[in-house]
Amino acid sequence: VQLQAYGGGLVQAGGSLRLSCAAAGRTFNKNAMGWFRQAPGKERGFVSAVTWISDRTYYADFVKGRFTISRDNAKNTVYLQMNSLEPEDTAVYYCAASGRGRPLNDNYFYTRGAAYDYWGQGTQVTVSS
Repeated sequence: VQLQAYGGGLVQAGGSLRLSCAAAGRTFNKNAMGWFRQAPGKERGFVSAVTWISDRTYYADFVKGRFTISRDNAKNTVYLQMNSLEPEDTAVYYCAASGRGRPLNDNYFYTRGAAYDYWGQGTQVTVSS
């Protein structure tokens, strides 16, 4: 399974970008796809995720309603619409896919990197002030 993320770039503060991530390769029963990011000198952290069948969404607190995740089942693609971007959003953004079901007592399962089986190569987002 290959994940191809694209859509990053350079944008001014307050601007928008739309990231896309397409899954290709062998048949893979996705339960969820997510976005994580890693800024220079920091650990990779959760941004957003969506479950593939129920369309349940998860967001990190810092998103504050600025980002929207969506998916297109037919295209095997997940999107991250990012609005009102801030310089603090500068990072490499990674998409990931999980084939694992969420444990019943773990509502934060898909916010953790360990839940994901496949990772894309990352796309750079740079927000200038």
